[in-house]
Amino acid sequence: MNIPLRHEAQLRADQIHAFQREMDALEQEGVVALDAAERERVAEHHRELLAQYERHFDIDRNERASQLSLGMRIASLFGALALSASVFFLFYQFWGRLSTTTQVIVLIVVPLSMLGITTWVQHKDASGYFAKLAAMVAFVCFVLNVTMLGQIFNITPSDKALLPWAALAFLLAYACDLKLLLVTGILCLVAFVAARTGTWGGMYWLSFGERPENFFPAAALLLVLPGFVSHKNHAGFLSLYRIFGLLTIFLPVLVMGNWGDSSYLAWDTDSIEALYQVAGFAGSALAVWFGVRRRWMDVVNTGVTFFIIFFYTKLFDWWWESMPKYLFFLVLGLVAVLFLLVLKRLRATSYSLFGGQS
Repeated sequence: MNIPLRHEAQLRADQIHAFQREMDALEQEGVVALDAAERERVAEHHRELLAQYERHFDIDRNERASQLSLGMRIASLFGALALSASVFFLFYQFWGRLSTTTQVIVLIVVPLSMLGITTWVQHKDASGYFAKLAAMVAFVCFVLNVTMLGQIFNITPSDKALLPWAALAFLLAYACDLKLLLVTGILCLVAFVAARTGTWGGMYWLSFGERPENFFPAAALLLVLPGFVSHKNHAGFLSLYRIFGLLTIFLPVLVMGNWGDSSYLAWDTDSIEALYQVAGFAGSALAVWFGVRRRWMDVVNTGVTFFIIFFYTKLFDWWWESMPKYLFFLVLGLVAVLFLLVLKRLRATSYSLFGGQS
């Protein structure tokens, strides 16, 4: 019997419990009934599967265990934040009393030690919660390492620090299956690429946010890069790449659709805003279509959200000053109802439109 991955084992365990509940309901309704031998054979197979998963993974065996797991994830997050804050303030509490040589040694040894502890805990902890906590602390120690070494040797702050931060965040995220560090790595990568793009455009790297178009290369990277890496072992990672890739496109488009002066384009402001407003509508609609086509609900939801934002923004531009406020909000409510009807229709017909493809 092949051993699945942890998230596959958890999914199969959930399916087993759902199947058992459904079979009980069907038998009570008189739809189907298994004889005693068949029920025992199915039950024995399920017991063997669950026992195997419990030996290899710390899965949630029932709904109560699933609720407790959520609490453990929350506790792990708060624990990581608290320990990271403790490390930060510990450094600054005693930092001035240490010699430069001792400071450098501490800054090198502590992150390496935390990486070693993370690796050790990961092999010992089947649940992964403690490994994720250690990984978060290791990342914070590394960020402090780079920052404080720069202060010790009076190194000019640079966007280049974002690259090793992103690299370590990605490494720990994939090693420990930690989505929070994946998001951290994505944000560091987006900031680095946008800052590089800004410096190539002649601005100081900390001013990259003044030109929202600096984020477009990062968005392209986020949408293309995951295709070269297998994510079979990491459920949900691809969704995060797609969501943040779309956010990195649509947020700058939204900004420039209302404040055209922030664009690199040497056009008049009205033309720039009109261009990006059209691009926002077209891009969000395309995201919805493509998401439905590929059955990527994260892309569909992101596209729908921004289409509604772009639409409501235009309604505000057109009618806020000219309409009575009660009439304006009545129109907004009716538009919301229209969107609900369209989305309901889309949901009902999506299966037949694409031939049942999954």
